[in-house]
Amino acid sequence: MAFSANPLSLSVPEPVFESWLRDTGYLEILDQRTTDLHRHSSSATTTPAASSDAAVTNSAAAAVSISNGVFVLIFSHIGTLLSLFTLNPFAKLTSDDFSGDTPSWTLQFVGFLDSYSFPSSPSQARLRVHENVKRYARNYASLFVLFFACSLYQKLLALVGLISCLALWDVLKLCGDRWGLEQRPVIKQSLIRIAQCATAVILFCTNVQMALISAIAVSYAVMILHASFRKLTPSKQSTSKDGNRRILRS
Repeated sequence: MAFSANPLSLSVPEPVFESWLRDTGYLEILDQRTTDLHRHSSSATTTPAASSDAAVTNSAAAAVSISNGVFVLIFSHIGTLLSLFTLNPFAKLTSDDFSGDTPSWTLQFVGFLDSYSFPSSPSQARLRVHENVKRYARNYASLFVLFFACSLYQKLLALVGLISCLALWDVLKLCGDRWGLEQRPVIKQSLIRIAQCATAVILFCTNVQMALISAIAVSYAVMILHASFRKLTPSKQSTSKDGNRRILRS
């Protein structure tokens, strides 16, 4: 008798089980499982210390043990935060992630207070960042546009320079259509090179690049922090004919 493959079988190795969770879309289960494993491992390592502290009557020794545990926890969180700067958040991002509908800003993107937690390990932070960047790609792109607009609003000279560059290319296009530059490729290429040089000079003199760099830095920091602290919430699911749940990502 042939039996269908059961991913919950005890004979399935742990990496294979985690890969199955990713492939089927149950990433929120993997996220919660990573948190539970970290909590259990932390309790297992602190239990012997607690029993030894109970046997020691010296209060100074107990205080030293507690302070060491606090320092270990702090350094562990610092290491997790530093690991965020070593990963590529766009590793699994594709063009299809921008083609869907924008997730709700209140219910899905922001969520509630219990929708956030500190990542228990660098691997969990990496898992959250890669998945949340795919889910909320359109939200992060909108935030970048908003931050760039705010940067231009604070730097009016940069806004004037950007508008001047857009107007310059628009005038060049209109003149090219009126003068028939398609039949004069040499003159057309010469005007394009002059417009490119003028654009570079205008952007440099009006500090548009500084507004762009500041918008990129702020939006990247917001994206990394939100994606790492945002828990993986269940996606919309439907049941197929074979009884397996399918993920319908928004």
